[in-house]
Amino acid sequence: MERVTKLASEKPVVIFSKSSCCMSHTIKTLFYDFGVNPAIHELDEISGRREIEQALLRLGCNPSVPAVFIGGELVGGANEIMSLHLSRSLIPMLRRVGGLWV
Repeated sequence: MERVTKLASEKPVVIFSKSSCCMSHTIKTLFYDFGVNPAIHELDEISGRREIEQALLRLGCNPSVPAVFIGGELVGGANEIMSLHLSRSLIPMLRRVGGLWV
């Protein structure tokens, strides 16, 4: 859990992902299209992936990826991010934490 907390606070926007996950790809693309430069942690490409995945599940991410942290706080997965986007709440949230400048 400590490793996830540390990784989640390294940038205003942090995404835990798997390179083979289509929903992870969709969420990353959404953020890139906004002009956000998130820290991306591909669980299938880093060591200790099982402990990270277990920590994400304990935090309430089910499935464990994509898991999006904004301002060091877990926002959720694809459903939560898309709901925030559709309700026009995501961009103001990104601006508040310095993840989006425009």
